[in-house]
Amino acid sequence: MRIGIDAMGGDFAPLEVVKGALLSKQELPDSVEVVLIGQREKIVDALKQEGINDLPFEIIDATEVISMSEHPTKALSQKKDSSIAKGYGMLKAGNIDAFIGTGNTGAMLVGAMFAVQNIPGVIRPTISTVLPKLDGSLGLLLDVGANSDCKPDNLYQFGILGSLYAKHVLKMESPNVGLLNIGEEEGKGNLLTQATFPLMQDTDKFNFFGNIEGRDIFGDKTDVVVCDGFTGNVLLKTVEGVYDMVKSANVQNDYFKKLNYESYGGTPILGSNAPIIIGHGISKAPAFKNMISLAKRVVDSNLVDIFKSTFN
Repeated sequence: MRIGIDAMGGDFAPLEVVKGALLSKQELPDSVEVVLIGQREKIVDALKQEGINDLPFEIIDATEVISMSEHPTKALSQKKDSSIAKGYGMLKAGNIDAFIGTGNTGAMLVGAMFAVQNIPGVIRPTISTVLPKLDGSLGLLLDVGANSDCKPDNLYQFGILGSLYAKHVLKMESPNVGLLNIGEEEGKGNLLTQATFPLMQDTDKFNFFGNIEGRDIFGDKTDVVVCDGFTGNVLLKTVEGVYDMVKSANVQNDYFKKLNYESYGGTPILGSNAPIIIGHGISKAPAFKNMISLAKRVVDSNLVDIFKSTFN
């Protein structure tokens, strides 16, 4: 298995990418090969900072970098030798089995849609985040930013994608799906949630719980929570803000430690034709290590093939 990483993406690249790759090398079997994609000289310098002179990874030289502020589509079309463009080229050609990036999120999403494309039948791919539950288990929230404006069909498909990911990668035996709303009763919410409810209620593609309120997302009512990307991103950033506040107050609590995004690394783009993991722009070594581990689990699970058979 070969896992490619955009070594130039994120605020602390390439040093933290290199450090995370070195950490993963200590834990993963020799059959997993990490490939660093980016400016070779800078990657080699980062390795030397860690006391590594003999290259432990294959390096694919990419002379250009897509910055966080650049327009995704324009940057990808103009910067053919960027680390993101080269990574997607390798993924499309089958030279790597998964691709990881923490740089320009828009460019990562555009690359996923146009380089490897969506699985036939998937209207829009989605991204998720892990929700640590109060009982020690994990839940899933999606979408968290890929699709700010959604239609009922989008949310319905997010339920399918999230349920399959929860079952085959997060190893939940029989996950149920809740629709995030302002009340539990049928008929509550805005036009989007009102129209989505009957689609989910009538499906045999996943176990539908019903509406779920925001105060219940860390409880045990549901395993997968579905919402539009605007709502999900606001919720995600709120949770991150709570974690930062608790950390800055030096509050010691085992549960709040689980809210640290680095514990999970990143998230796959669910619905793409190949395994793609995106992470936070401020990711450091532990997050990269966990993203590499997640990429391996996604590849091992044959999740993309499961999606294809479901939407066929």
